[in-house]
Amino acid sequence: MKLLRVGQPGQEKPAILDADGKVRDLSAHVTDIAGDAISPEGLKQIAAIDLSTLPLLGDERIGACVSGTGKFICIGLNFSDHAAETGAKVPSEPVIFMKATSAIVGPNDNVVIPRGSEKTDWEVELGVVIGKTAKYVSEADALDYVAGYCVSHDVSERAFQSERQGQWTKGKSCDTFGPVGPWLVTKDEVADPQNLGMWLKVNGETMQNGSSKTMVYGVAHVVSYLSQFMSLHPGDIISTGTPPGVGLGMKPQRFLKAGDVVELGIEGLGTQKQIFVADI
Repeated sequence: MKLLRVGQPGQEKPAILDADGKVRDLSAHVTDIAGDAISPEGLKQIAAIDLSTLPLLGDERIGACVSGTGKFICIGLNFSDHAAETGAKVPSEPVIFMKATSAIVGPNDNVVIPRGSEKTDWEVELGVVIGKTAKYVSEADALDYVAGYCVSHDVSERAFQSERQGQWTKGKSCDTFGPVGPWLVTKDEVADPQNLGMWLKVNGETMQNGSSKTMVYGVAHVVSYLSQFMSLHPGDIISTGTPPGVGLGMKPQRFLKAGDVVELGIEGLGTQKQIFVADI
């Protein structure tokens, strides 16, 4: 299934794509794409609905594909070819950092370049949405705790991230730096999360053209690993790293400016398009 949320910010309705790609209103059955609705039992109940009985929705804004996200966890340097382009060593364990949930926006919303930014960069990433509470889970069982997958754009301000004191979080958490969606694609529709094409364009020019094949630590490993340190809850998002082609790795380096248009997508998970604008 492809689940989504449509409507103005703060007023999104839960929805689902039917077989013809039309958006159907789920609000008579679930209050939101969150919590119990994305549990294994909740997803079974949604799957049993006759979609032809659901009202059609018009051409409305698409919001973030999941609500109630308590944690937005990111994995750094998780693609071997991306680590190489930045001159970093492949880490011996997953590198974990947090992205503020206040950064989350819809997949086609404008992204605001923060005041003082000189190095706003792009990163297409595979997002993993947790469907039931995971704590101390094995790698063999880890995917049982996943509701589905989405496109995640881990927008980053490199100077904030690496050239100032402290951790990466402040370079990752600026308002609008976390577009997710358009859809939460349930895991039954993703045969192998480690074999998905990933791409990103800036002003029509392809910058990233990679695959989740080159992840150092795959989805099951990451979910299991994180669950050893913290409980993962329904609606939590894990952004699993980016393939090569980011602005930081270019020679000369290249970063985003107001007016730039970024398009990105992952095989089977949909596409995003954002206009980058200056903070005022």
